[in-house]
Amino acid sequence: MLSYWEKQSLLEYDHIILGSGIVGLSTAISIKEKSPGARVLVLEREILPTGASTKNAGFACIGSLTEILSDLKTMPAAEVLALLALRQKGLRMLRQRIGDHNMEYQEKGSYELIGTAQLPALEQLDLVNELLYPVLGGKAYTMASEKIAAFGFNTAYTQALVQNNYEGELHTGKMMRTLIDIAIDKGVEIKTGCTVSHIEELQTGVNVVVPVGMLQEEVVFTCHHLAVCTNAFTQKLLPELDIAPGRGQVLLTEPVRGLPFTGVFHMDEGYYYFRELEGRVLFGGGRNLDFSGETTTTFEFNYLIQQELEEKLRTIILPHHPFKIADRWVGIMAFGATREPIIRQHSRNIYLGVRMGGMGVAIGTAVGAQLAGMMA
Repeated sequence: MLSYWEKQSLLEYDHIILGSGIVGLSTAISIKEKSPGARVLVLEREILPTGASTKNAGFACIGSLTEILSDLKTMPAAEVLALLALRQKGLRMLRQRIGDHNMEYQEKGSYELIGTAQLPALEQLDLVNELLYPVLGGKAYTMASEKIAAFGFNTAYTQALVQNNYEGELHTGKMMRTLIDIAIDKGVEIKTGCTVSHIEELQTGVNVVVPVGMLQEEVVFTCHHLAVCTNAFTQKLLPELDIAPGRGQVLLTEPVRGLPFTGVFHMDEGYYYFRELEGRVLFGGGRNLDFSGETTTTFEFNYLIQQELEEKLRTIILPHHPFKIADRWVGIMAFGATREPIIRQHSRNIYLGVRMGGMGVAIGTAVGAQLAGMMA
């Protein structure tokens, strides 16, 4: 049961944000930057951000060559460019807000392994460079096949290597730790373990209902404006939205003696990705092996995909180096009919920043700033 004091002083806010991932925290921080006196609350359903913000590979990516070509099959070129510009803007804003040293950000580019099936993409490299030039101001992709042998990849699979000149890498944990610290320093309240059962929109605001087992009742927070930033979990509150979850499988090796490469790498339209991390190899992806099975918000391993990741590590990425798996995890992303995120006013007092399409690190800060502009 709630006391008079709690009802009077602890439940009313100007703005409430659902989700304490990259987008949710960025939205809250941007609101406080615009309106320092506003009361802002972030509600997180679990103890830690649960979807993908703390479970990704730490890529600050604008997209590989085959990924961009795949986008061009489902989106007009103008929309692909707009999304690329949003990625670039979001990364710039993230770096300005956090500082490169606070998240170990490095921008050394990346590489894409080109197998036989992807060789036709090389014929369009110049065309894609020309298309992306107005946004990037330089060549996005250059050939780097001379590095294949030095990196130690299986040459039977790796027919070519394409360098992406505009990508970076970062430490996901330190990025999120710094975002949390910035939010708290600006006066944002963050409450974890708060699973919202439903929301009730009123003429002048929104009720956000959170069941509390110990109290055996529902706690009702109220706000003038609500931002939903729950990405793949949004359909539980707003089932009418075009959002499909996409689970990502990840594994991490123990340190590999004599590891011949550093940096970040892509394969097969971005469905596979790996990087060097403190002498280890972080390898993730494989959702394309079981789209239906991975369209889920369940935090479980798909052992078919985990086995495939190990096999590709053994035969393509580290054919000459023994390794042991030290850790595994999964993250939940959100996708739709196209790669475009949903950033809009949903109703009178509810706003959406969801469906990041696996690009949350790149676009999350810009999405949060856009939402804050709408709300504040």
